[in-house]
Amino acid sequence: MRRSTESAGGALVLGARNLGGSTAAHLLEHGYRVACVARSTDSLDRARAVGAVAIEADATDPADLARAIDEATAAVGPLSLLVNAISASRPDPGSVWGGGPIADAGPDAVRQWCTPVAEQCALFLQLGVRALRASGGGGALVQITGGSARRSLPGRGAWGAGAAATRALVHAAAQELRDEDIHVALLVVDATIESPKTADRAASQPRRALAREADVAAAVLYLAGQDVRGLTHELVVTPAGDRWLP
Repeated sequence: MRRSTESAGGALVLGARNLGGSTAAHLLEHGYRVACVARSTDSLDRARAVGAVAIEADATDPADLARAIDEATAAVGPLSLLVNAISASRPDPGSVWGGGPIADAGPDAVRQWCTPVAEQCALFLQLGVRALRASGGGGALVQITGGSARRSLPGRGAWGAGAAATRALVHAAAQELRDEDIHVALLVVDATIESPKTADRAASQPRRALAREADVAAAVLYLAGQDVRGLTHELVVTPAGDRWLP
């Protein structure tokens, strides 16, 4: 049965400053009661500013995330939607974005750009499923990732490996949980998302080539509201001004 916005239920968004905050605001506008998980004061303030419950926690730590899910459930009621909108890479200051060329990167690139991303996605799926089951079953888990989940680029192999692992984990979970009416979906944003976080990288690009946070948030809402007889397990968002590869 399609979930109406009048009884959308509780939602938990991991991340709050940029994309997470916009997603939380959009869900609130459409009937969800929303909590956000974040670590920084700025991100927590953004969650409160849009009307969400702000929960300070590290979404990469199993115990901390489990606590946050419990707090979110107590604050907004049984969860019917969990959204992972954080970037879990842990690069050292000054490191090459994406890990650098494979021949030069060394093992640190994988430890910083790949492993944390895959591990955090797995944690999100594992604890997210438990939360939905505890809420009575059904619901949706939406994992947001970038275009590297579909193809790796030169100099970004370690980052691409983490994104590809995320895609594989989501695809497996989607197949495993369909019979429980738990909808697991991968939302691929195949573009740079326009936000304060990406201002330096986006400065030289036309706005037509940049994805909008609002459009990504709308895609989350679309996935969350799908009927179990017509599910999308992977959705790709690409602005018209950027290249699109089928």
